[in-house]
Amino acid sequence: MTVVEAQNLVKDYSTNGLTVPALRGISLSFERGEFAAIVGPSGSGKSTFLHLVGCLDVLTSGEIRIEGTDISTLSQKELAFLRRQKIGFIFQAYNLIPVLTALENVSFPLTLLGVDRKEAKRMAEVALATVGLEGMGNRKPKEMSGGQQQRVAIARALVKQPSLVLADEPTANLDSKTGSEILELMLSLNRTHGTTFLFSTHDKMVMEYARRLVYLRDGIVEGEERR
Repeated sequence: MTVVEAQNLVKDYSTNGLTVPALRGISLSFERGEFAAIVGPSGSGKSTFLHLVGCLDVLTSGEIRIEGTDISTLSQKELAFLRRQKIGFIFQAYNLIPVLTALENVSFPLTLLGVDRKEAKRMAEVALATVGLEGMGNRKPKEMSGGQQQRVAIARALVKQPSLVLADEPTANLDSKTGSEILELMLSLNRTHGTTFLFSTHDKMVMEYARRLVYLRDGIVEGEERR
């Protein structure tokens, strides 16, 4: 099953009256269960690609389909619902809500989907246990290490059982040992649940774990490697 289909993506930004191209007509697709990385130097367009696929930014031209749905046909309300239902996000800065506990951070996406509070708590507890944080649900982000915070972010991304998880430089703020543990965890979850993981990265360690590499430079696809 094709989870992401992107055709002829163009994204331009305007800066001081000048048009700066970020993506120059790239076409890519990703199937269910892939563990893939978009790699390239800073400014290559890899984060832009993830933001477009995640419905966090708007295309200049082209088409993106998420499980067959053309996102350009959706209203802002429909896009928000698609993000909440089908896409999980993991960021390098974790993006946890500091005043909420780990359990509350993980259950938050479920409450947005209208899940009953008691059921949301149960699902969040299971997700935290899955990422090795059983019994730590009452801790707030400031009481946790960077690796633990990233585990909370992974649990939050997976608790709603999305079709697609987008991870933007997820190991950037972690030491190599913790980064390796986080990648092992995500690979295990990918194999267990069949969730599609799509990274943007220039971290060689992430590239070693990925089973498919897509190389970007200056907004175009330079090549691919499958393992």
